[in-house]
Amino acid sequence: MSVGARADSRATRVFVMSPGAGGMSEEVERKLRRAFSDHQIVDIESHEELPHIVSPQARIVVAGGDGSVELIVRTFADSQHPIGIIPLGTFNNLASALQLPNDVDRAIEVAREGRAQPITLGRVNDHIFVEACAIGLFGETILLGDAAKDRKFGDLTEHLKNVITAGRFGYELTGDIEGSGYAMSLVFSNTGSIGSQLHISESSPLNPFLELSIHAGRSRGDIARRAILAALTRKRAETKADQVFKFKRIEIKTKPRVRVYADNFIAGRTPATVTAETSALKVLLPE
Repeated sequence: MSVGARADSRATRVFVMSPGAGGMSEEVERKLRRAFSDHQIVDIESHEELPHIVSPQARIVVAGGDGSVELIVRTFADSQHPIGIIPLGTFNNLASALQLPNDVDRAIEVAREGRAQPITLGRVNDHIFVEACAIGLFGETILLGDAAKDRKFGDLTEHLKNVITAGRFGYELTGDIEGSGYAMSLVFSNTGSIGSQLHISESSPLNPFLELSIHAGRSRGDIARRAILAALTRKRAETKADQVFKFKRIEIKTKPRVRVYADNFIAGRTPATVTAETSALKVLLPE
């Protein structure tokens, strides 16, 4: 078979399913398989194969929690695929920020008939983030909340130690925002809540900018308690930033150097450059 023939045979409609999502049940899975029977169905565990099996502008629908949904968004961030989202997770931070319906039937309708719109994604150095880039204490807290949510108690101890030992740092900002000071955390958010539904700002991927939240003197014990409680009770934890600014590009230097997180992945240490970028992909939204 020629290369051209292989390219022509790639799927134009793909449905990616996360069987382990919190909102997935046998009934929901049957409903989804019926609704997307005209799509090629792929398990999220096979996500690495997706770039090789989809056509350049294939419609991709993903059903799952934040981890699965955001994995697909990051994978195709620089492509032109329309992405449909069926939110089936514990917190659904991205879906909530996009005002997507939680009802499965309504979500199916939007994924099949919705209007395609580019969204804003963040980039810190070479790492795409969907929810937030966090520097310092908040980044450690996101991982703590994830460990509590997944009941990974071995990891929980390690992340709790990192939260307890996180310290204040000096920072210098240049770019769209210029300034300096001391903080426990700098959070560059794209969604209103991050991680285990820690509320951080009123930001939305439908806006063309990110929001910087500066937390000066935030209590380590308080933020750890909120993260664990939110993860275990599945209830949104309110946090309060001392200052919030909108921006499209910022360069950050800190003393000492501090770990940088893109969503819940470590993205090196400072210095860092954070930018708001309009994605090439388009998310299917309600009319």
